[in-house]
Amino acid sequence: MKNSPVLIRQLFDSESSTYTYLVADTDAAAALLIDPVSEKLTSYIQLLSDLGLQLKYAVDTHCHADHITALGELRDTTGCETLAGEPSEMACVSRFFGDDDILQLGSIALRAIYTPGHTDDSYCLFLDGEQPLIFTGDTLLIRGTGRTDFQNGSSEALYDSLFTKLLKLPDQTTVFPGHDYKGWTQSTILEERQSNPRLQVKNWQELDTLLEQLKLMDPKLMDIAIPANKQCGKTSLSDAGLSFLTDKPA
Repeated sequence: MKNSPVLIRQLFDSESSTYTYLVADTDAAAALLIDPVSEKLTSYIQLLSDLGLQLKYAVDTHCHADHITALGELRDTTGCETLAGEPSEMACVSRFFGDDDILQLGSIALRAIYTPGHTDDSYCLFLDGEQPLIFTGDTLLIRGTGRTDFQNGSSEALYDSLFTKLLKLPDQTTVFPGHDYKGWTQSTILEERQSNPRLQVKNWQELDTLLEQLKLMDPKLMDIAIPANKQCGKTSLSDAGLSFLTDKPA
């Protein structure tokens, strides 16, 4: 039996507890990166070279507040296309995608699912198959969800995204989150439905109350990261290679 051409690597930025995902069709030697972090640019380029892959796309699931994206630097370095989902204010990207659009990478077809709530431009990327999987960005985390108190966030929209979209996926769907603060790497839709405290609510008002009780501090980099990321991370600060400590955003 022929091996699957799909390769997935989960990469981690310890400063922001961000997961970046490399997805590749090994037969086509084509790859994409989901939520790349500027400070990890060199390691991404090295990994692509080691694996003999050409980067076709760099994608942000939303405009991040806790780290500076590597989208612009990757486009400059590799010639890849940069992508974000409507209604993102990241006017710098090569093109936008919308709800239910397909990101085609060789034989790999990732379906974009619009999941506003954490931000108004949040998307998840779903790969169907015998073992379906979904890259959930900050919308659904392992035993958590994204916060909803900035960037046009909405607990009502998040509740709808979770319960009418993500939890309708097959139970065995592997969940690859955008962050984790306990060292957990993946989950499933069934596991989160059963064990995620933020999914045990009856309506969006209960979710909103639960999120308000967390009393989270703003990410320390937020005032720098959001403007920078609207320019695909191309700022004098990111070019200077400065690093910042960040609070947990979700």
